[in-house]
Amino acid sequence: METDGESGMRLILLALSLCLMATSLGAEVSPEVLQTYRRPMTIPFPADAPYDPRIATLGKMLYFDPRLSGGQNLSCASCHNPSFGWEAPAARAIGSANTPLGRHAPTVLNAAWISPLFWDGRAATLEDQAKGPITNPAEMNATMDQVVSRLTRVPQYAEAFAKLFPKEGMTEATVLRAIATFERTVVSGWSPFDRWVEGDKNALSAEARKGFELFIGPAGCANCHTGWNFTDNLFHDIGLPGKDAGRLAIDPSDPLNGQAFKTPGLRNIALRAPFMHDGTLRDLTAVLKHYAEGVRQRDSLSPSMAQITLSEADSKAIIAFLDSLTEESSDVSTPVLPAN
Repeated sequence: METDGESGMRLILLALSLCLMATSLGAEVSPEVLQTYRRPMTIPFPADAPYDPRIATLGKMLYFDPRLSGGQNLSCASCHNPSFGWEAPAARAIGSANTPLGRHAPTVLNAAWISPLFWDGRAATLEDQAKGPITNPAEMNATMDQVVSRLTRVPQYAEAFAKLFPKEGMTEATVLRAIATFERTVVSGWSPFDRWVEGDKNALSAEARKGFELFIGPAGCANCHTGWNFTDNLFHDIGLPGKDAGRLAIDPSDPLNGQAFKTPGLRNIALRAPFMHDGTLRDLTAVLKHYAEGVRQRDSLSPSMAQITLSEADSKAIIAFLDSLTEESSDVSTPVLPAN
């Protein structure tokens, strides 16, 4: 059963989507609608893990360090690569045995605003999320005791943890906190869409503006892809083929959780192919074709799914809008890792 909070959130999102769909094509999008897509100016850090640039820098080193994997051959960046929208350009992530895993690697981008995490929402916090792949035998195949023991023998890491965590030192909790602190700083940069929202009327082409109107209106994309990060942070069965139980394996109380997966944010989406939890749709054209023609009808299908009809011009316009969500500049340097 839904909690009162989840039920209330669904009603709010439904009301918002109805409001957005009331926007008529060709009319100027209202300031009230644009406000809902305005990017925040601050990152939400937890009270018990406030931002510290030194801890974030340490976490970045750990994020790129293969010593966090059992075979010292994989890092967090192996599957969540900044060059590919903080994902990997493969249908499914590649694990410790050099074999594909069950799902496509979700992006780390804007994870500070995402909760719960993973496609099925099994992690409540970024600290929980960071631990998952490290200790999963099929993924990085390490234990936290192994990781802490290994990092303790690296003088630069030992010194950094002693300085930044004087009461705790290097522990499982402080290693995960450092990684999570860095991950919260992974925020998509300014895009043409952001400049348009802020009042630059020339930032988007006429085709991209039409695509946004379709996105929030007849195409129904905004039923789930809401807010500045374009996600409702909920789980939906969108009618893809396959037998992955999705959210139902984590929360069997709601039949709608069957084959339901977390709504992904759409920032830098043009860099993040292939798409969907299983990586089966190779490009954005295939994604739109699925919604127009390929949705499988079943009892768990999300009520947010609507039958849509898109012309070729409509699809091109929506893709032009989605392209406008790509950041205009990015500068992610690879850290220099400490020697043993």
